[in-house]
Amino acid sequence: MSTAFRSSPPRAVVLLSGGLDSATTLAIARDAGFDCHCLSLDYGQRHRIELEAAATVATALCASEHRVLHLGLDEFGGSALTDTRIAIPVDGVQPGIPATYVPARNTIMLSLALAWAEVLGSRDIFVGVNAVDYSGYPDCRPEYIAAFETMANLATKAGVEGRKLTVHAPLIDLSKAEIIRIGSKLGIDYRATVSCYQADEQGMACGVCDSCRLRREGFAAAGVADPTPYMRNPQEA
Repeated sequence: MSTAFRSSPPRAVVLLSGGLDSATTLAIARDAGFDCHCLSLDYGQRHRIELEAAATVATALCASEHRVLHLGLDEFGGSALTDTRIAIPVDGVQPGIPATYVPARNTIMLSLALAWAEVLGSRDIFVGVNAVDYSGYPDCRPEYIAAFETMANLATKAGVEGRKLTVHAPLIDLSKAEIIRIGSKLGIDYRATVSCYQADEQGMACGVCDSCRLRREGFAAAGVADPTPYMRNPQEA
């Protein structure tokens, strides 16, 4: 008897921070039939607990592999996330680019994902950037993602030989509430995720940083109970 040939699912590199958005992005990639290889970056962030969350999420969502690369962007500083001398903003989301912007972070992360994708023979990278309910980062905009994809196809052996790479940003035009609704339908346990910029070693969220505010408002707008463990009553924020 002959056995019908079954092709392997396409591989994708998924950037996974351990937060709500990247977890949802992983779930979307998996639901689309990709064999997901997750990449996290230990860049000297003050909320390193997110890396433990990333490992938990990768296991829960059946990723084929999860790697953590170590790159000390705190050597440069320049961000409230990598330099403890710079205060985390806690007065609500304000216009402009906040102190939590990490110079070139998404470019660095996408470049590392691109390198791994070439080695894996993958033509797909997934990233959980969002240009609706976000803090104003320039490297979360659609035009940035399009520009990076163009560069990737110019700069790689795979691209030059005609194996076009696609950078997927499935959340880029969604509100936080829409993201949460999609993730909930895909079975994500958001208790396992850490979004807070100054979460403690147990993953308790401050409730007042921009990321906490956007996350909390998103759950409320989605009509989904917020499972986030907070250090204080969110109503006090």
